Amino acid sequence: MIRLKACLAALAALVAVSAIPNAAYAQATRTWVSGVGDDVNPCSRTAPCKTFAGAISKTAASGEISVLDPGGFGTVTITKSITINGGGIEGSTLNSATNGFIINGAGVDVVLRNLEVDGSPDTSPGLNGIRFIQGNSLLVENVSIRDNKAAGAAGILFAPPTPAVLHVRNVTLNNNGDGSTGAGILIKPSGTGSARVMLDHVFTSKNTFGIAIDGSASTAGINATITDSVSAGNVQDGIVATTIGGGAPIGVMVKTSKVVNNGFGIRSIGAGVTVRVDGSAVIGNSTGLATASGGALLSFGNNNVEANAANGAFSGSVALK
Repeated sequence: MIRLKACLAALAALVAVSAIPNAAYAQATRTWVSGVGDDVNPCSRTAPCKTFAGAISKTAASGEISVLDPGGFGTVTITKSITINGGGIEGSTLNSATNGFIINGAGVDVVLRNLEVDGSPDTSPGLNGIRFIQGNSLLVENVSIRDNKAAGAAGILFAPPTPAVLHVRNVTLNNNGDGSTGAGILIKPSGTGSARVMLDHVFTSKNTFGIAIDGSASTAGINATITDSVSAGNVQDGIVATTIGGGAPIGVMVKTSKVVNNGFGIRSIGAGVTVRVDGSAVIGNSTGLATASGGALLSFGNNNVEANAANGAFSGSVALK
């Protein structure tokens, strides 16, 4: 009897010890994916996972998922703070008929870096490349997002219900939206949500709208800065900011950027909207500049607005200080 108890105790100890690696894998601060990986693996560098979804379940909050070799690693919903980093290797997701990355976690901080997000094919178009439902902040850097062509689809849809921050740097957004709705980047907080936005070296091309900032669904404010960026060949507006009475007030700064060959170049719509433009070019659009419903579109006096079918005009000026 004593021997039996001793054997059972030893077996229990062995089971407990064998469970330790699995617990460690579940809490790894850095995990890996590979085109030849397997999601049953611990997602270590020598035993990587196959998909982002498989790796995220084994990555600790505020950890990082890295890409070992080129491949398509699937769509994923993110509910905790995390970094997903392609690391200079082609790490991609094909989000046919769905969203590529969903961020949906209260207070989370998410970084998406060095990735491709492809909504092809046309027969089953992608919804949104990146959809931000809730969280504290999102940084998108060195990412290409294309071909999300469902109705209302956006390359990046940023729609927080609480205050949140969006930073986008060195990102290309091409061919998003169905031609009448959707955008390269759509910023549209809801409820009492507000947005602080920085777009730097962003290229939007052949989307329905290039960059659209919409305060109609929120009562809080939106503050956006667009620097050293290009919005070209979009069906509707290169850059548009719009709100309604009682909607979120919007302030937009467009600096050293180019808005070319769109339907409208830059539009400001709504009494709560102020768009300021500094050192930028608005060229070759059907209508270069336009305001409506009391929107303000202000110039620092150093912009180039010409060769549009209709140039339009700034509604006022900003004094240099």
